[in-house]
Amino acid sequence: MISVNYFLVLSAILFSLGVFGVLTRKNSIVVFMCIELMLNAVNLTFIALSRHLGNMDGQVFVLFVMAVAAAEAAVGLALMITFFRNRESLDIDDANTLKW
Repeated sequence: MISVNYFLVLSAILFSLGVFGVLTRKNSIVVFMCIELMLNAVNLTFIALSRHLGNMDGQVFVLFVMAVAAAEAAVGLALMITFFRNRESLDIDDANTLKW
């Protein structure tokens, strides 16, 4: 049986990689994928602790997080498509030059 510590360490590594990607990348698609990686790391933590404690609260919460992540992915992709049509670039530095 695998200890919960291994899952928590893996989750911390995944979350750290996501934070590193968000802070260092300029392509908005890569930043978006790093945010999703951070959400999945948090979900892994919820599932591991829920299994360790023997209750279903963490697993139910993961379902809500997954629903919010799916909605966020749809809205984020729509914004990226619109931004690419206007600027023909997905560089984050170009995003601050938007004028409405």
